[in-house]
Amino acid sequence: MNSIRIAVVGIGNCASSLVQGLEHYREGANDMIGLMHYEVGGYRPSDIKVVAAWDVDARKVGKDVAEAIFAKPNCTAVFAANVPATGTIVKMGAVMDGVADHMADYKDERTFIVANDTQPSKEDVIADLKASGADVLMNYLPVGSQQATEFYAECALEAGVAFVNNIPVFIASNPVWAKRFEDAGVPIIGDDIKAQLGATIVHRVLTDLFAKRGVKLDRTYQLNTGGNTDFLNMSNHRRLESKKISKTEAVQSVAAERLDDDNVHIGPSDYVPWQNDNKVCFLRMEGQLFGGVPMNLELRLSVEDSPNSAGVAIDMIRCAKIARDRGLAGVVDPASAYFCKHPRKQITDDLAKQEVEAFIAAA
Repeated sequence: MNSIRIAVVGIGNCASSLVQGLEHYREGANDMIGLMHYEVGGYRPSDIKVVAAWDVDARKVGKDVAEAIFAKPNCTAVFAANVPATGTIVKMGAVMDGVADHMADYKDERTFIVANDTQPSKEDVIADLKASGADVLMNYLPVGSQQATEFYAECALEAGVAFVNNIPVFIASNPVWAKRFEDAGVPIIGDDIKAQLGATIVHRVLTDLFAKRGVKLDRTYQLNTGGNTDFLNMSNHRRLESKKISKTEAVQSVAAERLDDDNVHIGPSDYVPWQNDNKVCFLRMEGQLFGGVPMNLELRLSVEDSPNSAGVAIDMIRCAKIARDRGLAGVVDPASAYFCKHPRKQITDDLAKQEVEAFIAAA
């Protein structure tokens, strides 16, 4: 079985957890607790190699990926401190709309410091993707990076590299982009990664449970706080539009009846620096049981945000690779529906799991 060669845009906390995970789950290093799948289409975590990387922070550009993942402003949990050198140097990325103006108002250790290096052209990135032999390009840009995401999606298209869109910029769920990937013969999975056991997946499952048990859901909120650069970036609410759409639709799509806009509030709520990469979700659901008798549910969930994402990303990578191996083109709907908040085809998570298991098992 060949290796899976990945390229990564954005060496932030999520990339840090993913790369740490590749070392943690190296053959014989530790047990396999925390993986949804040990093998996907014959590929194991140790088959994944980082062969190209881009970032815009001066503390990461020019460093080996194994060093860059621990550079500030990254603040996620370190569970694999001794990641060996990958041989892949982080290159200067395209800034475009990837860095919000308000980020300049915060301490260096909390925000981005944009490197003064020459930004790459589309031709530069395409050439690097081809030269590295990358199979899959992982998009980990900050929320709200519409122009930058489209830039790297174009690069993946032209280089023939499968694209995994982990953020809520709508590419796979956009019919125009979906057709472009299909016409180019390139697989894509997206949009907006669900965490392994995060706020959205818990909210979805509970909403689906209400529907299946005949409980009318009247109103609900999901309030999230955190202290990483993702939450700092999203403290500018102008960058939140697609994120709120993605998270809200993920819940609305499994409700027995769609809630009025005034009765559903889902989205990042506040930046709390001392939380670092810890994310806390406060969830409330109000409804009616048998006889119209009222009930309510309140839940508090605390998770380390980026390892929670990496637990899903490691499967998305492998699904993208087997799609490429099989010559599939366009949106990989089973993987998108199971792993993403805003796929083009929304189905309940139990059905999505069945579909993704069938996809993995298919020859």
